[in-house]
Amino acid sequence: MKKRESVVLITGASSGMGRATALFLAQKGFKVYAGSRKPKNIPKQKNIIALKLDITNPKEVKESIASIPNIDILINNAGYGLVSTVEDVSEEEMLAQFNINVFGLLRVCKAVIPKMREQNSGIIINISSFLGKIGLPLFTFYNASKYAVEGITDSLRYELDDFNIRVHSIMPGFFATNFAKDNLVVNKTTFNEKSPYQKLVSTLAPMIVEQINSGNQSDEVAKMILEIIENKHFPARATVGDKAKKFIPMKKELSDEDFERRVREYYNL
Repeated sequence: MKKRESVVLITGASSGMGRATALFLAQKGFKVYAGSRKPKNIPKQKNIIALKLDITNPKEVKESIASIPNIDILINNAGYGLVSTVEDVSEEEMLAQFNINVFGLLRVCKAVIPKMREQNSGIIINISSFLGKIGLPLFTFYNASKYAVEGITDSLRYELDDFNIRVHSIMPGFFATNFAKDNLVVNKTTFNEKSPYQKLVSTLAPMIVEQINSGNQSDEVAKMILEIIENKHFPARATVGDKAKKFIPMKKELSDEDFERRVREYYNL
């Protein structure tokens, strides 16, 4: 696969890691279809084609992806984080979290895989999270959705191997994007000052927001994506960012109980 002839589809490309990756790969000579619910926010640059793509709309996913003649690389980046206790969550919030982070990813894969299978080549890169391997209170639904992305990645690696389609996941830590501002949705009951979880919220939430705002830069993810594309022997998954590199190895080394104790100490839980 010649790099300058390769076609990339990125979901959630109007901001954050998706936007940074679209710009970076376009500069490297890739033809980038930048998908977003708001295509007007896609950067206007050579090699970038704005694509209206709402991954919660099956009909739009099917039609938008059908309009692309061939896709060599799919980057499933679209997603957001729900911050809520299990007790307080609404049915609508719970379903919306999975509809975007999990079912949306699967809809896009379902539409793209036939193109890759017919050309007997392709790369799928799922942007997961280090919270896809590590639980945190208040992030139960985001955690669960990213755990699901890790399971999807593992299973697709077997399912698509015969068609020369590689599948990988990237597990970022906290990054200095607009995620805390634009992509965290909070449950109002959980964050009410009279909530029985107020102690937990007042301790953990400010720490997480501060860690996001002071996190790593999005171009680190973009560079890793390019490395995955160029290295056919790249591992199934990789971490990027300080928090991911700290906690994921620790998770592997310690018992569940010891790891939980470390997380409690770190976040004053």
